Amino acid sequence: MIATIWHNPGCGTSRKTLEILEKKPGVALKVIEYKKTPFEREKLVQLFADAGLTARQALRIRGTDAAELGLTRDDVSEDEILDAMTANAMLVERPFVETEKGVRLCRPQDKVQEIL
Repeated sequence: MIATIWHNPGCGTSRKTLEILEKKPGVALKVIEYKKTPFEREKLVQLFADAGLTARQALRIRGTDAAELGLTRDDVSEDEILDAMTANAMLVERPFVETEKGVRLCRPQDKVQEIL
């Protein structure tokens, strides 16, 4: 099985999720450090849809300038949030993991087990 993780090495939950993936037998791991390789809009749309989330639900507020940018207001559209996320990957909650069994936002990190 191939598992792709959109990873931030500075995030404890992301590191713990990566560790689970590294220890899982039979998993070929693809690590994308999204601060170095930003998200493409189409990929975000696909990840969110496959995880059953909206862009608003996947918006990282803590530790970001999402509120200052006005992204937490009720009248902000999904398109506006997606535009902001593609411009600044730190606005995407982390970590996302994709396997042939689906996509999960792995908060907490044990959610990754659902798709392994």
